[in-house]
Amino acid sequence: MSGRQGGKAKPLKAPKKKQTDLDEEDLAFKQKQMADAKARKEMAAKAGKGGPLSGGGIKKSGKK
Repeated sequence: MSGRQGGKAKPLKAPKKKQTDLDEEDLAFKQKQMADAKARKEMAAKAGKGGPLSGGGIKKSGKK
């Protein structure tokens, strides 16, 4: 046994993925997904601003 074989073996490189040609349906689907994600992000930003639910937590009565 030589000293070079000790330790973890390096993983083999994965073959490069072939670039597939996208047809119109795939492009439309990706476009719709991006638009949905953008809309969700905007809604989350709007929901985070102000409002009675943003304070959250347990209200204390002030008694000691």
